[in-house]
Amino acid sequence: MENFNGVIIEESLENKDILKKVRIISTKIEKVTEKHKTPWIKQWTLHNVEIPKKQAKSIAEEISKSLDSEHNWYADFKNNSYHFIIFRNKIFYVNRSKKEQYTEATQYGVSLGIPEYQVDFSPYVKLWKR
Repeated sequence: MENFNGVIIEESLENKDILKKVRIISTKIEKVTEKHKTPWIKQWTLHNVEIPKKQAKSIAEEISKSLDSEHNWYADFKNNSYHFIIFRNKIFYVNRSKKEQYTEATQYGVSLGIPEYQVDFSPYVKLWKR
């Protein structure tokens, strides 16, 4: 069974209990700059996590309910075949070989007002110039 790996930004969570249910591999703290577009917080605490395949769906559902209700964020984790892209109250379960599934998730994130350069989870969709 292939586990999932991804990143959860601690500051994106209204309820942080989910962090006790995942394996945190490493943590990086970034000072918030104008580019982050999150002036209401001082830092991003990025947790690289590993989630067992058999728990991936339930963890995704819990993250979706735990995300900040005031500001739009997403979390994601993937393995070689599938990618969970998680917004508050909406989860995309993407087959990584299906470009159109990534397009739908990317467009949804942008429609919420998440900056385009941050919705960079798709290997196919490049909306912005680097």
